[in-house]
Amino acid sequence: MAVHGGAYAIPEEEREAHRRGCRQALEVGLAILNQRGSSLDAVEAAVATLEEDGTFGAGRGAALNEDGEVALDAGIMDGRSLATGSVAALQAVPAAVRVARKVLASQYAVLVGEGALRFARRNGLLICDPRELISEREWRRWAAGHGEQPVDWAQHMFSDTVGAVAADSRGHLAAATATGGSPRKPKGRVGDSPFVGCGFYADDATAAVSTTGHGERLIPLVWAKYAADTVAGGATPQEAAERSVSLAASAHARGGMIIVNHLGRIGVAWNTPQMAFALLEAGTDEIQDGPS
Repeated sequence: MAVHGGAYAIPEEEREAHRRGCRQALEVGLAILNQRGSSLDAVEAAVATLEEDGTFGAGRGAALNEDGEVALDAGIMDGRSLATGSVAALQAVPAAVRVARKVLASQYAVLVGEGALRFARRNGLLICDPRELISEREWRRWAAGHGEQPVDWAQHMFSDTVGAVAADSRGHLAAATATGGSPRKPKGRVGDSPFVGCGFYADDATAAVSTTGHGERLIPLVWAKYAADTVAGGATPQEAAERSVSLAASAHARGGMIIVNHLGRIGVAWNTPQMAFALLEAGTDEIQDGPS
């Protein structure tokens, strides 16, 4: 299993919290897998842990949009059935991946905005005052730059998305990704995170992938599906991750990804200054994590 907490220029004073948070989320997911739980349950729990942490750009640590609000996106996929669930522009829910999981179990695939919130209420999920999701750190950042929209915004609109991939004891794969998007994003803006094949993908026949990075540039690459198809072509997960990052670089995009196949082999790569992650590959007993 592997988790990530975003790939970008992580401030030095926040790197240890990112590493520690990823490791904790990984351990939550591994506890489920060690009890012969499903990969789907493991990635949901791990991503929800990252969203609740407050360190990362998702859930309680999400960046604020142009109106000073938290609006969340998330997606999750079952590699066994190819069922997916996504939500976008969701407010008043601390863990968007929980809502995406309920969508996956429903007759729907994607719900957005007020409709997604209504769906969450109907399914008994945790709802909160939207103001509770505004962290002091992100409020300070928003206030310092309020009213400013950089001319070169397309070069900077990416942040620390979170995600997880897992292979369970039956060889079934799952992937999940969640984000609060980029600082001061336009109201209604949605990046790659909740789009199947872009921000996440899982197929037992190939691989499970979760990505993070510059959504506007990565969406056209169908980046997560490209990585899974690269595994299908005979590459190891690590080779697929490296080739996918090279593809992103050729499109002038920055980001990172984690990949796992049904054998529990893992790949991780990025082309940003740092990436937050933690992983445990099958057949090993030592967790790897970063940034160091």
